[in-house]
Amino acid sequence: MRIDIEDLSVEVAGARLVQDIRLHAAPGQVVGLVGPNGSGKSSLLRCVYRALRPAAGAVRLDGEDLHGMDAQAGARLLAALPQESSAEFDFSVAEVVAMGRLPHRRGAIGRASAEDGRICERALDRVGATHLTDRSFLTLSGGEKQRVLVARALAQQPRVLVLDEPTNHLDIAQQLEVLALVRSLGPTVLVALHDLNLAARHCDVLYVIAGGRIVASGPPHDVLSPDLLAEIFGVRAHRVRHPRTGAVQLLFDRLTDDVRPIEQTNR
Repeated sequence: MRIDIEDLSVEVAGARLVQDIRLHAAPGQVVGLVGPNGSGKSSLLRCVYRALRPAAGAVRLDGEDLHGMDAQAGARLLAALPQESSAEFDFSVAEVVAMGRLPHRRGAIGRASAEDGRICERALDRVGATHLTDRSFLTLSGGEKQRVLVARALAQQPRVLVLDEPTNHLDIAQQLEVLALVRSLGPTVLVALHDLNLAARHCDVLYVIAGGRIVASGPPHDVLSPDLLAEIFGVRAHRVRHPRTGAVQLLFDRLTDDVRPIEQTNR
């Protein structure tokens, strides 16, 4: 499913957080948002998954205005994993994941089907969390909670997946597994990431946001230039190629560091 964000602006309490954003994602693409803290990434994503209403502009899925859709119809198409998720009540993991099936039920009190149960089981298996099924969500570690919430999004079977820092609280192996899984599932993905190396490896296209505006976009190897990273992130970047995948990877120094080459001697 194609995503078109057209001239989108977001205001909260009179402050304009996002200004005139234009972003496009082709069906099946993984599109990454990167930028410093406070740049507007989360505000933009909150508008995409309808936690905020835009002050101007539109979010379109295959040409249809998302904010004009019925809530349940929109939820059948788009699932979101916000940066901060909380549970007010002591649900079991199975109950949390089953919430992902609610948009597909008929009526407000539609009963879960056997197929709903199988979909939830597969979602938990995909994120390696089947063993947590009967646990209380509130007793889980941060990484376990994140995997369960990813499973809930997968159970929703969306055509568009919006992820705000989905690798928070995950160890390195889990970060790679979750992003590889998301990519393999086939929906169009819009994801905000702090880790530029993860973004370079897993995204088809990157949009760089600073001060609420898009300042660069394109393939990761074009966008993540040393000059841009110095200007936007205030770091000195050294580009290398991953020895197996060929993806651009970055090594960083502070701009203020006086880096001296290591002297080599022949013995």
